[in-house]
Amino acid sequence: MRAAQVVRTTGPSGVEVQDVPEPQPGPGEVLVRVRSVGLSFPDLLLSKGLYQLRPDPPFTIGVDLAGDVLVAPDGSGLTAGDRVAAVVPHGAAAELAAVPAGSVLPMPDAMSYDVAAALPMNYLTAQFALAERAGLRAGETVLVHGAAGGVGTATIQVAKAMGARTIAVVSTDEKAAVARGAGADETVLLDGFKDAVAGLADGRGVDVVVDVVGGDVFTDSLRVLAPLGRLLVVGFAAGQGIPEVRVNRLLLHNIDVRGVGWGAYALNRRGYLRQQWDAVLPWWDSGVVDPPIGATYPHERAAEALEVLDGRRAMGKVVLAVGPGTDA
Repeated sequence: MRAAQVVRTTGPSGVEVQDVPEPQPGPGEVLVRVRSVGLSFPDLLLSKGLYQLRPDPPFTIGVDLAGDVLVAPDGSGLTAGDRVAAVVPHGAAAELAAVPAGSVLPMPDAMSYDVAAALPMNYLTAQFALAERAGLRAGETVLVHGAAGGVGTATIQVAKAMGARTIAVVSTDEKAAVARGAGADETVLLDGFKDAVAGLADGRGVDVVVDVVGGDVFTDSLRVLAPLGRLLVVGFAAGQGIPEVRVNRLLLHNIDVRGVGWGAYALNRRGYLRQQWDAVLPWWDSGVVDPPIGATYPHERAAEALEVLDGRRAMGKVVLAVGPGTDA
């Protein structure tokens, strides 16, 4: 079978699609014929050897997948032919994937493979961030950095589903249009965002900042928080190093900085992924959650798709079309 593999940890240039042995499902694993794969920032970090998980090359990239069950273990509630989504630490970007049954999620009949592959990591991260880590309440205001990307658009939509107002921070007018299309109430450009947000928040500040960027925006993100505000650290896409916080600022303004490590939390708690999936699906059914698919690439062009992420040119989710029956 064909798989998109990291053969050298040099970034996208080290990713090649090549023939590999077919996986053999172990106890408790489901064998899935993969139709679509959603690429995420962790895939890019994996390709550079910079992720917290560092498998030795060659290894297959891919965290989110959608496809059809070929073989399922007894007691899993799954049968051959079921349409499913799944999330794994890596290994999804192949024609076949062996996935722990607890990481396999049923797809609604009306959901496409591309949409199913765009949902798990981004939307479950957003739901975990806002519900579990922020304790978001209806009527609060959420500021979203990197708002035109996969996690950003997911955060906008999940926040809207939870009854919040959203302000999207983007680097270009083109990305502002993507954020508005995802449902953002307001958009501001990254350059000078602190002053722009002050005007939109009546000088009070915002209740929650979701930061996937890090770097130079971190300090100003603290400054736009309202009293009792929460800054959620989701990632460091800016690539400018890990920012530091002066804790006296937290004390003086009664604000929090909270880490969001969704994968380490969710993948080690039996039934938690399904609990999150069941929370998100009604939002999808109502239309408030609708993942923007920025681009769909053939499987063989996986390296090119990763280059889009590396250049921060992604508008919404980047998807690989792996097998027949995808939405490419």
